[in-house]
Amino acid sequence: MKSPQYVLERIAESKLPTPFAEFRITVFRAADGKEHVVIALGELSGPPPLIRVHSECLTGDALFSLRCDCGAQLKTALQKIAEEGRGAVLYLRQEGRGIGLGNKIRAYELQDRGADTVEANHQLGFPADAREYGLAVELLRRLDLCHIRLMTNNPRKLDALRRDGVEIVERVPLESGRNPYNERYLDAKAAKLGHLFTPH
Repeated sequence: MKSPQYVLERIAESKLPTPFAEFRITVFRAADGKEHVVIALGELSGPPPLIRVHSECLTGDALFSLRCDCGAQLKTALQKIAEEGRGAVLYLRQEGRGIGLGNKIRAYELQDRGADTVEANHQLGFPADAREYGLAVELLRRLDLCHIRLMTNNPRKLDALRRDGVEIVERVPLESGRNPYNERYLDAKAAKLGHLFTPH
């Protein structure tokens, strides 16, 4: 039986013109009141489309922070979809790898003192990654998608979607935004979380 937390209500849809293409933006409200977004381009039926499951990052996506690669990944994902003419970004409201904005900034403070991103989460009493992907699976079902090409470097995301019945026919690497401010962060994600980055 479907968990109530994964029941989504479609509440709005409109055009979303961007520098890359004119997308469609659809907003879904979950049972906890959080609103999640699908940013889609073209007809998604047919061959497996290019999909990005992207977790909210206010600092990276909206404030141009160089401490992570989130904003660069979002931009690159939209560009790749625009180049192909079809695909979607599923934008999930789970800030700070699931710990929330305030705790993410507390983790940044610990990183300023020498902790890496995983150590900082642990010092705050959180797992290294508290995100979960049941909502992404439900969004894919709402889009009638069970075969996709997934843009990700995160093996945990691949495993979670596959476990819930999504067939990922191709993993498309999404590497962008490495800079002197986030090198240690990216190295920790590779070493401690298994993210699939090209060696530097």
